[in-house]
Amino acid sequence: MSRPVFEMAFVARPEHIEELGHVNNAVWVRWIQQIAVAHWRSLASRDHDEAYFWVVVRHEVDYLRAAREGDVVTARTWVGDAPQGARFDRFVEFIGPDGKPCVRARTVWAIVDKASGRPVRVPAAVVAPFLPPE
Repeated sequence: MSRPVFEMAFVARPEHIEELGHVNNAVWVRWIQQIAVAHWRSLASRDHDEAYFWVVVRHEVDYLRAAREGDVVTARTWVGDAPQGARFDRFVEFIGPDGKPCVRARTVWAIVDKASGRPVRVPAAVVAPFLPPE
């Protein structure tokens, strides 16, 4: 069963471009975080958004093709299988204007209880909106 996919577009602006003429690797990582947060906020209930926040534990990024100034890239993200304790995998793919992938990433996030400041097991109700219906 496929996962629900969240999409948003990013434009490669002059400040994103490095001396080699393409989007800097650090910008791709920033965009990974931006789409992850946007996805969370698009589906999480207000109660969950107020009770928890997510922190990055790991990024695995494959840089496949360059994006250049003015390019519009479409980012797609979805979550992996069921969480493992406090951790949850997220996948991101950036598609260039020619329809080919520029960057693919697997990131690992941990959920933290805002009140205690400590990681907690991902509650089933928190993850439910991000998984396919059963």
